[in-house]
Amino acid sequence: MASSAQFPDEQNDDGNFDRQGDAFRDWVRADGSSDYPAESDRYHLYVCYACPWAHRIIIARELKGLQHVIGLTAVDPWRDDHGWAFREGDGFSADPINGFAYLKEAYLATDPDYRGRHTVPVLWDKHTQRIVSNSDDDLLRMLNAEFNAFAARAVVDLFPADHRDEIDRINAIIYEKVNNGVYRAGFATTQDAYEDAVAPLFATLDALDDRLSRRRYLVGPRLTEADIRLFVTLVRFDAVYHGHFKCNVQQIADYPNLGPYLRDIYQHPGVADTVRIDHIKTHYYGTHLEINPTGIIPVGPELDFDTPTPRDRLD
Repeated sequence: MASSAQFPDEQNDDGNFDRQGDAFRDWVRADGSSDYPAESDRYHLYVCYACPWAHRIIIARELKGLQHVIGLTAVDPWRDDHGWAFREGDGFSADPINGFAYLKEAYLATDPDYRGRHTVPVLWDKHTQRIVSNSDDDLLRMLNAEFNAFAARAVVDLFPADHRDEIDRINAIIYEKVNNGVYRAGFATTQDAYEDAVAPLFATLDALDDRLSRRRYLVGPRLTEADIRLFVTLVRFDAVYHGHFKCNVQQIADYPNLGPYLRDIYQHPGVADTVRIDHIKTHYYGTHLEINPTGIIPVGPELDFDTPTPRDRLD
């Protein structure tokens, strides 16, 4: 028996969730080769702390030391029928740049004919008054490389040249099986679609757990974007994906290596401040009413990301 879909336009006849593509993919370039040159205080990020795709960009901005270069405004994690809203609250606020009430206004200001879903993150150009990009993949690379002239920690390189091929390879696996895999399980509207997502999700988690038994980070000797991409799913897993999305074969805390790895990344300087479990639980349980019709937000689980982990011995 099929259930109702969270996003009907992205649900196929077999009950599978097919995520929409990114609509805006212009680039900020340090060398001035695009319509969007790298400048300080020209661009502004619209994000949501609940969203894993936006969380990647929040982390990159923090690790690169770009807080004084690119502004940031978080939307209310409680998404209603009009989409992401700008409201005053704990960790989110009204829009100080354009006075938008809803994120969809940024999309329609950029393309009045836009009819897709209004997603975060968004990089807004204050000069041209339009969206530069809503692609978290592209934005992660932009923040890593194109603003180095202004970055407080330009030395941080999340996409080092000598590991790029391996990072791209493992990124593709993590996206398909893990990052998007939890959504394909949670938004599935048939039993077969759900099981087709859960099986490869946990097979991949098992393989990653084994990989991390021999190395501190996924690729190379330092934290890279591959770790950030995996972290944003892992940090949400036990709180929402395990129960709400029915990804309940095993909790991340119970894995011998993924659990300590999650804590290791969380304890990396600057990362913990980007994690808002309250926003995460409010958004998933409170707004996915096709999955959780009562909208009740659970009190648990109890999460421990602060216990020291000896993973530095793997360096």
